[in-house]
Amino acid sequence: MVTPLKIFALDATQAFGAEIACAGSFTLAPHEERAFEDGEHKVRPLETVAGCDVYVVQSLHSGPKASADDKLNRLLFFIGALKDAGAARITAVTPYLCYARKDRRTKWQDPLTVRYVAALFEAVGTDAIVTMDVHNEAAFETAFRRRTVALTAAPLFVEYAMALGEERLCVVSPDAGGVKRAQLLREALENTSGREIGRGYVEKRRSAGVVSGGLLAGDVRDSTVLIVDDLVATGGTLQRAAQAARTGGAHRVIALATHGLFMTGASETLADSAIDRIAVTDIVPPFRLSGASISQKIDILGAAGLFAQAIQRLHQNLRLDDLLAY
Repeated sequence: MVTPLKIFALDATQAFGAEIACAGSFTLAPHEERAFEDGEHKVRPLETVAGCDVYVVQSLHSGPKASADDKLNRLLFFIGALKDAGAARITAVTPYLCYARKDRRTKWQDPLTVRYVAALFEAVGTDAIVTMDVHNEAAFETAFRRRTVALTAAPLFVEYAMALGEERLCVVSPDAGGVKRAQLLREALENTSGREIGRGYVEKRRSAGVVSGGLLAGDVRDSTVLIVDDLVATGGTLQRAAQAARTGGAHRVIALATHGLFMTGASETLADSAIDRIAVTDIVPPFRLSGASISQKIDILGAAGLFAQAIQRLHQNLRLDDLLAY
């Protein structure tokens, strides 16, 4: 007997959830979200979930109308309600996972927040969690004691890069910590293009909250450089890497980032002429962007199809490795 499939998308991520449903030919299940005058809220399913394989879509970035904490609370409470209602398996689909960057102690008595978030998911009965391009894959996998599926935007970036029609490409990580992510993209590009792709990374140092460094390791001369990162916040890291690539003789510089947070100052930083284009997914809407000069440099790549495929495969207990998931 096939376990029935149910997919919910909470209000804060309703638009992206609808795109996932469309891409996978799913029908979103109805639910109710109520807010009370004292700031509390209630979320419940509006159809039976007993014995079902349930997926709940909620991206946990702040804004534009709710904080990351509020979105996380609603998701956790809803998962608890689904478990109480008899759901057979519950998978949290969090395209952007909040607190994933706080994965190690950098100061005395620092919190390991990603581990605490994992414990909260476990406490309410979450069976699996699906996300995309977390900051530190090893820390993510270690923190969660449930099944983890870390998708990557690499398939989208490969398609984007191939459409550029450039003969000489070089994939650069903006810091040593992102070398694995850059390596994954470079190998995928080589498999698709059938030719060798250059590599490199840029030195990055952080001390007392101040980031510096700009030494480039790798040959980027006369290449179209693809600087790949998990997210862009203020844009400073990408800017430094782009300037280093230009100094190294790069013909063109394109930034690829899965999550475009675009915090205060990003518009001015990323308007730097060292960066020709910026490609991000639609997981985080670019609601913070301002200024025509930066908006004209942004390309938005749809990620819903990758999540739809992941949900279909998980429901059918099929492999995910060809999606470059780990």
